[in-house]
Order: sequence, then C-alpha cells, then structure tokens
Amino acid sequence: MPELSVIVHGPNTQDHLTGLLGSLTARPLPDTEVVVAAVGDWARETAERHSSQVRVVALPDGTPDAAARAAGAARATGRWLHFVRAKDGLPLGSPRTVAARTAELPGTVDVLLLDHLRSTWRSAGLPSADGPLLTRAGRTELALDDSAYLLRLTPLLGTRVLRASFWRAHQEQLTTDDEPRAALTALLLAGRVACLPHIAHEDRRLRPASLPPVTAEQHFALVDRYEALLDLARERPAVYTVLYEIMVRDCLRAFARGGMPDDVAEEFFHRASLAALRRRPEGHRRPAGLEGVRRSLLEEGAYTRYRAFQRANRARRAVRSTVRAGRSRLGSRVRDHQYRTALRRPVDPHLAVFAAYWNRGVACNPAAIAAELAELAPHIHPVWVVTEQNAALLPPGTDHVVPGTRRYWETLATAKYLVNNVNFPNAVVKRPDAVHVQTHHGTPLKRMGLDQMAFPAAAQGLDFDALLERVDKWDYSVSSNSHTTRMWERAYPARFVPLDHGYPRNDVYYTAGAADIRAVRERLGIAPGRRAVLYAPTHRDYEAAWTPRLDLAALADRLGEDTVLLVRGHYFYDAGLSSPAGPRRSGRVIDVSSYDPVEELCLAADALVTDYSSIMFDYANLDRPIVIHADDWDTYRTTRGVYFDLMAESPGPVARTQDELTEILTTDAWHDESAAKARAAFRRRFCEYDDGRAAERVVRRVFLGQDEATLPPVLPVGERTPAPTPQEATAS
Repeated sequence: MPELSVIVHGPNTQDHLTGLLGSLTARPLPDTEVVVAAVGDWARETAERHSSQVRVVALPDGTPDAAARAAGAARATGRWLHFVRAKDGLPLGSPRTVAARTAELPGTVDVLLLDHLRSTWRSAGLPSADGPLLTRAGRTELALDDSAYLLRLTPLLGTRVLRASFWRAHQEQLTTDDEPRAALTALLLAGRVACLPHIAHEDRRLRPASLPPVTAEQHFALVDRYEALLDLARERPAVYTVLYEIMVRDCLRAFARGGMPDDVAEEFFHRASLAALRRRPEGHRRPAGLEGVRRSLLEEGAYTRYRAFQRANRARRAVRSTVRAGRSRLGSRVRDHQYRTALRRPVDPHLAVFAAYWNRGVACNPAAIAAELAELAPHIHPVWVVTEQNAALLPPGTDHVVPGTRRYWETLATAKYLVNNVNFPNAVVKRPDAVHVQTHHGTPLKRMGLDQMAFPAAAQGLDFDALLERVDKWDYSVSSNSHTTRMWERAYPARFVPLDHGYPRNDVYYTAGAADIRAVRERLGIAPGRRAVLYAPTHRDYEAAWTPRLDLAALADRLGEDTVLLVRGHYFYDAGLSSPAGPRRSGRVIDVSSYDPVEELCLAADALVTDYSSIMFDYANLDRPIVIHADDWDTYRTTRGVYFDLMAESPGPVARTQDELTEILTTDAWHDESAAKARAAFRRRFCEYDDGRAAERVVRRVFLGQDEATLPPVLPVGERTPAPTPQEATAS
C-alpha cells in the first residue's frame, strides 16, 4: 500500500494539466501513487500519455469537482489522500516531502496542513500568508479547539492532506463543489491535525475574464457556506468565534470587491446582515475604528448607509493621497535642488562613502575595506551611510550620514569613492571622476540580476531597466572566485572591471588567532570543550516569513549536552527566539540572529549547518565541516533558480530530513574522510582568491592606484593556513 495518493482531478483547463503531470512523472515517486480523475477528452488524452505512471479515471465533460474528487479517491489505495485540481501545480519533490511527513504521523492525526505558493495569469510563485500560522503550530499534533487560529489558513483543499480512513468516514460532508467549505469542514471534523510548514502546493488563479461570470447564487453561497460551518461548530466556543470572525470578514470583502449587480449586492448584504446578527457569539465585541463601523452597519442591515460610508471612505483616501503626493513632490524638489547644487562642487579626492546591506551599519566587505583603508591610506576620510535607527549601534567615532538629510546628498555628490555591497539609490549620479566599487555580499548559488527574469518568485517588483542603470555606474566589481566573476558578468552585463582579489570580509578567516576565537566563544557563552554548531538558513523568496526548517530544541536534545546550537536567522527577518516565527528556546540553543559580525560566529563554530546560504562559501575558508540541510531543494531550485547543482557539488554531507541531519551530526559522517574530500573540492573552486589579503589588494588597486601586477599575489589554496579550530584555540 502506498503512503500517499495524489489525486489530480478536473478538466485540462488552459493546458495546465500537462505541466502538472509532467512534474509528477519526471522522476520516481517512492511511496506515492498518482490517480488522475480526468474530466473530458482533453484531460483523458493528456493523462493517458502518462498512463504507465498514473492511474486514469475517465469522466465525462461537465463532471463537477466534488464528483471528480470522489471518483479519484475511490480508485486510490494510499493511506493518505492529496487532492490537487488539474489547474494547480505541485513543486518538484513535494510529494516525497509530504509522504515522508505522513509516514511519521500517529494514527490520531486526520489532516496534514501544508504551505503553498500563489500564481496568477500575471505572476508566478508568490508566497502565501500561511507560513507564520503553520510555523506557530510547529510539528506537534494539535486539536483544533486549542488552535482555532488554523481556521484562518487559506481554505484550499490542496493544502489539506487527508487520512484515507478519515475521508471515507466523512465523504458525504466533504463532497461539495464549494472547495473552501470542504477545506474548512475537514478541519472541523478532524480529531487532530498536524502541520508541514513547507511549500507543497501551487494555487493557480485563472484570469477572471477567462472564466464564466459569477452568478447571483454563487455570491449567496458564501453566506450559506458559513451558516453550515457554524452549525458544525455550535458546541465549540473558541472555534465558533473564529469562524464567525472569518464569515464577517469574507462577507465584507466580497461586498467591497464589487462586481455584483445592484439588486444582487443588496440581497447579498441583506443575507450577510441576517447571518452576522443571528450568528453573533454571546458577548462578542466589535473591533474599534472603521472596521467596527462597518460591522455595525452590516448587523443593522443598513445597506444605503453602508454604501454612503464606502463612498466617503474612497473620497477621504483620495484626498489624503493627493496631499501626500503634494508633500512628497515638494520634498523631492527641495532635495533635488540641494543635490544638484552639490554636484557642481569639485569632487573631494580624500572622501569615501561606505554603505552595507541597505544602510544597516558597518559590516561585510565595505567594513573590511574601510578598516584596511585606515591603515594604508589614512588621508582618505570614510563616511558611512546608516539609517537613523541603526546610527546608535555604530562604533564610537564613526562619521556617518543619515539617508535623505542635506549632508547625505552633499556627501554622495562630492565623494571620490563610493563603496557598497548593494546598490546606491537610483537618484545617485555617477560623476566622471568618481569611483564606484560594488563589493557584493556573497558567492552566487541562486540566480541574480537579469538571470532572475525567468523566475518571478525571485524577481517580484524588480525593475530590470532601473537595475541596469545602477549597474552601469560600477567601476569595479569585487569577486572571490572565477565562478562568481563569470556569473556577475552574465547577470550584470556592463563595463565594470572585475577585481579577482577575494572577499575582504573573509580575510579574518586567515588572520584571526587562537585568542580571538577564545574571546568570541566566551562572549557567546560556549564553554571550553563544547562543540558549537552554527545553523544559518537562507531566505526563501516563495515564503512570506521565516519558516524554521528544523525543530531546534529536539535537535539539541539529540545532539546532547556537549553541543551548542548557534541559530542565525537571515537578515531579511527580524524574528528571534522570542518571536512566534523564531526558533524555539532551549538551554543549548542560542539565538545569534542579531550578533554582528557574522564572521565571528563562523570563527566560533566547529561546524556549519546551512541550506543554500552563501555563508557556506565563506565558511569553507576555515576548512571546517559543513553539512547541507536541503529539505526543499527541488522547490528552491525551481522557484528561485540556481547556477549549479549543490546536491552534486556539496561542501559536505547532505541531509534531506531532520532525522538524516541528526544521524550525520551524531556519527562521524559530519567530519569523516568523505566529508573532507567534498570540502576540499569545494574550497578549490569557491575559495579561489581568498587568502587573507583581499582587503589589501582592493585598497592598493582602487584607492592607491597601484597596477594589478604589483599587488600581493593570491596564494594557492593548498598553501594557506586558516585560523585555528576552536579545539586548537583552546589547547594553545
């Protein structure tokens, strides 16, 4: 008996079924069967092209969704059922991830909840809003009465995997063409639920103009849906209250979207009003502000006054928008005049502007260059661009400017050197005698620059024309290896000069001594003799917030008293241990997300665990063990795009699950001969130019104008001596 049955159902709308079946049959799916309940000849013919790998249930044109689901489920033999509409998608590898999760669930769990992507006819791979809720739930089994917030998850049946015995027991109640009703009913009927906060479904929303018009009865069905659901939750106060809130919210949203003829809109409002009043929980209080006014008018059935309230709100927003736009234009004119005036002044050959990570502070390659500049060219004055809230965190005596101020624009206009690991704003003018240095902040595994154009999840909101205008201002581009040099030239086609000198921030991995390492570990509270494992996951463009990939407390327990986990969240997120989206607190789990610089964390760690973060390329300079936790590699590779197959060129052992990771870290696999061999090959390729003198080479070449032939040569990888390991530092 297979663990999982993926039941694809419905017509081949806009030929989406072809791509879905192609992704499902592209590789073997252990413990998984695919059943296609194909509605109509086109769907049947499409499915039959894959008949050796799927079961085909042919259904006549016009078969409703609910009937198609039931027909597919009747042919399924798996212990769990995953219903996927033919128009939707499944990220590569997601059935395997789902099957592995269901296999470990106890028999008390009836429903497994998944995260998903959203795609429209305009864009693909947009993150859902469900990630934080699934993360909050964790990996333990839950009763809905204790976790009623899960009702706020997007009501898609494709994000609910149902135990087959549960489906059979409640098939009549779950067989409805109203998919949100079926999705919510499954939660209400489940004994217990579990969560998998991974992307395992793609909700494709078709262009409305390509669909049949919505009928009046379909509008009214929204109210009927919640009336029926509230009947199911009548004896469950916490669940009932959340469902009521969702009903009122959805009814008001449907009314606000418009698209209903006036007579239908008035009748819809009347029905929603009756339901809101009749179903209101005892003692329920309306929210304050405008939302409270909306709900009050709804309960009163005041259709005419609600319409007037809508018109007044639209008018108020229009006025505010006009005022804000006017103020913005005035401020922009003042700033533009100040900047243009400053641009007429001579360039100051002794002034350098530094910035890092969108003005977060003194960090990364720019910080290492600035430090070396103070030694080799003290006549050049550095000024850092830092946001107002981060200015208090600067090292004492750091000269800085705050973006948008008069001195900020004057400094940018007159500085000879502008150094950044991202880009300066579009408004910054490239003066002919100014020098712009792009240091970057990592070795590219994921697609960057123009290479993101084919990956909408990565390129959300990115203006590629504006990007190229910024790239055209670069004079120099710093690189740590020839792979990076080639990828920058491909992703950022412009006339800049590549500086194959190494990443200055990595110099410390060769210059730090035993005392430096001991001091960092003492600051972190790591006792001598303890193993420190740094866990540093990267950002996913297809997730709305940081979703922890591991149960860190459980991992720490398995690793034992002698191991400390240092957890470093990606800098895009502010979540820490105290946040619901952050890692769980444990005596041996230390949140270092706010600790700077990250290079010190690497020096303190005996080993690194990461997924696809560029920290692996930097840490490899230390020649210490690296373990890759790639639980969603197929999804990441498909939605973000990558430059090489990390699974084939990993710097160490690869784990796909938490159990595999635990096995690696509790045996010799993390530092055995095979791991060392993989790490050596990785270092030869990606630590090519890093030898401890990168900052010196950049300063001499850019700021002192020395010819490249006179710069310190790059030592071969085999002739370099990295900083001592924590064990060596303790012993010395």
